[in-house]
Order: sequence, then C-alpha cells, then structure tokens
Amino acid sequence: MVKENNQPTVVDLFAGGGGFSYGFKKEGFTISSAVEINAAAAQTYERNIKPLQLLVEDIRNISGRELINQSPDVLIGGPPCEAYTPVSLNRMEYPTDRLYVDPRGRLTLEYIRLLAYLKPKVFVMENVIQITEGQLKYALIEEFKWAGYEKIYFNIIRSENYGSPSERTRVFISNIYLKDFLEQFRVYKKTTVWEAIGDLPKPDWPHDYWNHFWVDIPKKFKKRWDKLKFGQAALFFGKKGQTFKDFTKLHPDKISPTVKGSGRFLHPYQPRLLSVREQARLMTYPDDYVFEGGINEQYNQVGESVQPLISNLIAKAVKEFLENGNRNWNFQPEFV
Repeated sequence: MVKENNQPTVVDLFAGGGGFSYGFKKEGFTISSAVEINAAAAQTYERNIKPLQLLVEDIRNISGRELINQSPDVLIGGPPCEAYTPVSLNRMEYPTDRLYVDPRGRLTLEYIRLLAYLKPKVFVMENVIQITEGQLKYALIEEFKWAGYEKIYFNIIRSENYGSPSERTRVFISNIYLKDFLEQFRVYKKTTVWEAIGDLPKPDWPHDYWNHFWVDIPKKFKKRWDKLKFGQAALFFGKKGQTFKDFTKLHPDKISPTVKGSGRFLHPYQPRLLSVREQARLMTYPDDYVFEGGINEQYNQVGESVQPLISNLIAKAVKEFLENGNRNWNFQPEFV
C-alpha cells in the first residue's frame, strides 16, 4: 500500500484535468494513481495535482496490476457522460443500451471492473443524473453487486446549494451516503456570476491571470450580442422536442447555467466569450489552477470536471467516514 504520513490514499480513474482529485488533495489525501487518456488533460493534472503515478492510457488497457497502489482507501472517477446526457444528439433510445451497447457508455463498466479489482473502502463515481434513467439504475445496482458492493447510494448533489456560482446537478454513486453529512455546508444565498468574475480585468489589459485571454464571438453570432438580453442565447439546438441553448449572454446578477465542456457563454458587458479563467471561476477553481493544451481543450477540461468545491466537500465526508464510520450521521438514504 502506498502511504504518505499515513494519509488515506486515492486512485482517480477518468481523471481529466484533476477537479475531482483536487478536493481530496486539499483535504490531505495522497493521490497515489490516476488514469487519463487525453494528453492535454493529463498535463493539467500533473501540473496541479502531482500524483505519485499518472498513466496516460486508455482505461480499457489497464488491468489494475499497473497501479502502484493495489489497495487504495478510495476510488474516484467520472466516466464520460456523452452516452447518457440528453444534450447528446446521438444518445441511444433505450436506457440500458447506453450502458451495454454504446462504447462511450461501456466505459462505466470499465470503472466497475477496476473497482472490483482494487476493492477500496470507499468509492465515488460521478455522472449526469440521467445515468439512473429507467432500468439503468437497477442495472448499475447489479453491476456494483458483482464488484462486491451490496449497497450503493445515488447521491444527487446540486452545487449551487453549496455556494457555486453555476448550476450543476450530478449524481455521485457511492457505497456511502453523502447527503446528510453535506447538509451542514449548505448555503442559502446564491453566488452570482458577477460576484464570481467581476473583479477580473479585461482579458486584453495587462494582467497576471493564467488562462485569461480575449476570445472573439464567432462571426455568425457577433451581431446578436448587442441585441441579446441577459439570459438569452444566440444558439438553439436539439431533437425530439427537446431544445438546448448555447452562447448564452450571462445575467450578472444571477447564477450561471451549467458549464459544459463544449458550451460557451457570452460575457454580459463585453462583446466576447467568457475566458477559460472566467469559466473556471464559475466552476470554483482557484486562480492558481492552470489548464494546459489548446483553448478548446482548456474549455473542455473546465466544463467536463467535478467542481473543486464539491469534490472537497465529498472528500470531507469520505474522510469522516474512514475515521469514524457513519455513526455521527443522520442516516436516511434516499435509495438503497
């Protein structure tokens, strides 16, 4: 077992740019191993998280024996959500096909395969809530039973309830129930967009902020910026009666819609897109967290991650569980 000063250890699968690991590192966990296939995201992860081991590899090629820590305390990770999210225009019609047929959805099974191999004391797997649609929830229950975890909890967490300036509702599937512990950190005053980004200088002014540069609005939307009201979008798309929007002109006095990897926001006062740093602030990243790679890769790393605010709260809950079990928790799970 890999330990540093008896700190609990974490293995991170589908590590991305490190948002999930960041909260655990901040809470004193040792990040022993991480697996990430994207080279730019792995560079970001290495720069900011500095794990003991980072494998830049397709998880389907990882047996588990390559990991330096064969018995971690905690396994975390967020398999790709494209197979499950309704925003995906290629989402399969039948929910269980998204898990068992779609190659992207099957990556969730790779997480469960390595979970069965590593057998950590605690696991937390993040995804969009649509991963529980229809029979998917019951299929996942059976898969986690196969991995050796008889009881799992579908912890639905809305980040804006904890001070995030952007909406984000995600399910954190785990063998521990998180919600009651997290309730003590709930806040009732929303953090607005302008409270989050208003102190940043214009990107074309001299400054020392990483990932903060001027990004022009695409030509086809540029003329619309002046006419758009706060909260209105320049682009709409969808299928089968579902409509989604992009290039939303943010309302400065409200919280932001969900930040997405491929999504972009229009600045409320300046005719440009939000910078990567501004979107990172909406996702609760600290300013010294640096994103590597091309600009689209940077946006993707921000939008496709677990918010550091939420990962840190989850880390606090996991740490409490490892030290004391759940005896101090008001244990009333929503679903077992």
